Amino acid sequence: MKAVITAGGRIDGAFAEAAGTRVKALAPVHGRTMLARMIESLRAAGASRIAVVGGEEVRAASASQIDRFVDESAAGSENLLRALRAWPDDGEPLLYATSDLPYVTPEAILAFTARVPPTALAVALAEFSDFARRFPGAPPFGITLAGERVVNGGVFALPSGSTEPLAAIAARFFDARKHPWQMASLVSPLVLLRFVLRRLSVADLEALAVRVLHMPARAVRGCAPELAYDVDLPSEYAYACAQR
Repeated sequence: MKAVITAGGRIDGAFAEAAGTRVKALAPVHGRTMLARMIESLRAAGASRIAVVGGEEVRAASASQIDRFVDESAAGSENLLRALRAWPDDGEPLLYATSDLPYVTPEAILAFTARVPPTALAVALAEFSDFARRFPGAPPFGITLAGERVVNGGVFALPSGSTEPLAAIAARFFDARKHPWQMASLVSPLVLLRFVLRRLSVADLEALAVRVLHMPARAVRGCAPELAYDVDLPSEYAYACAQR
């Protein structure tokens, strides 16, 4: 299995002060940086090739643990493209991971990849009830689709041959990646209307991805909450540092 991790996100203010760094991936949680935890989890889950996209601080922190380093760009969408192209399309699927999952484990990654159809683009999805039990009192997470609340994960499986189709639309969708209504509006006013009326479901989003990408797409339901707790806000970082 080959994998790539994006690690270019920056933080500032009280968040950076608490973390002791301006690079989010290098923020420590319980004695390990979030990036180190992701690298270790991917390796233990069977990744034989790991690439990281980031800046010089990330290079210094990770070079001895990975197989390829890709210099970051100032633009987030360009970093996404560089991640997609970090490895040649050699017939092997690619596992794409973010670097801000402080609870990620090899077991959670393995359970996800075991359920991914070999030809499908797949995203990990945790049920909100499972997430709330695992992280009681956590800051707000999740989205509501057609009456059910779910939490999207930070690990994706990309089948062989999907890199260039994804690269062709990556820039359009990058800024909307955490907001389903924005993604829906980029595709179709009807899809946006379904979201506004709270009728847009997970199955609708799967069908949308198939239409846009012309390849099978799957939201893998019931994944481990550890794949869905990411750190974007100081409150989320504080919770992760305080809770095991």
